[in-house]
Amino acid sequence: MMENWGKSKDSDWNSEFNLEKGGTSYYHQLLNKRMVLNARDDTKSLLHRLIFVSKLSPELADKRDLAGYWEHQFHQGNQGETVTGLLLLYPSYTVHVLESSSEVLYWVFRELKNMKRQGSRALVLEPRILVMSHNIPNRLFSQFSYKVLDVPTRHLEEKYSDEATDGIITECLTKILNIGMHLAKYPKGSKNIPDAVFEKISELTIPQGFISHLLQCKEFLTPEQFLEIYDGPMNILLDSDRVWPTAVHLAPVQTRS
Repeated sequence: MMENWGKSKDSDWNSEFNLEKGGTSYYHQLLNKRMVLNARDDTKSLLHRLIFVSKLSPELADKRDLAGYWEHQFHQGNQGETVTGLLLLYPSYTVHVLESSSEVLYWVFRELKNMKRQGSRALVLEPRILVMSHNIPNRLFSQFSYKVLDVPTRHLEEKYSDEATDGIITECLTKILNIGMHLAKYPKGSKNIPDAVFEKISELTIPQGFISHLLQCKEFLTPEQFLEIYDGPMNILLDSDRVWPTAVHLAPVQTRS
């Protein structure tokens, strides 16, 4: 089932990697300049962290298929990049943390964008980006792992004010940080986190109502919106670009006598 779920004809790691190298945005110009001035390994050593939330497809019978899909994609064409992180699978939602190079994370954005075109076959729906942290000093997670959470679905309809959003996002990020610190106490093992490990930190489980609220917040970008900004050229109006007189005649303002 894993091979059939979420497959996209447009999704190819090498083509996305080449697209990252040949972009025309201001970011790409700076990146290309750095690659010329520095060794290529230096640019690859930069570590970034992505956190996004999404809805789970109601057509997904086994939630573990989503974890298997991402792991398969990472191993299939990660160009030697190490991907670590955590995937929390709720009855209706996901919280996904990924740590890797910029090439990998921007490929994930494009993969999520391609998933949207699949309609009901998409593994995740309506993803929103909570945090994109650049140049982080250390990994929070030692491997990519996941956990299927059997939590009650109460409070999903609870409404939160706009003022409460900052507190909710802060609490969610704090819980993720503490989960990572707790998992760091254990050696690498199964990608599926044992129940006994998570039972000790049950208070760190992010409420589904929080995730539902964050998915409705327009302040958080979708992958499509993020890529539109990322791929778009920088059009900066300099003072030297301002000319006078203007190309359009400005009529005098009519005043009442």
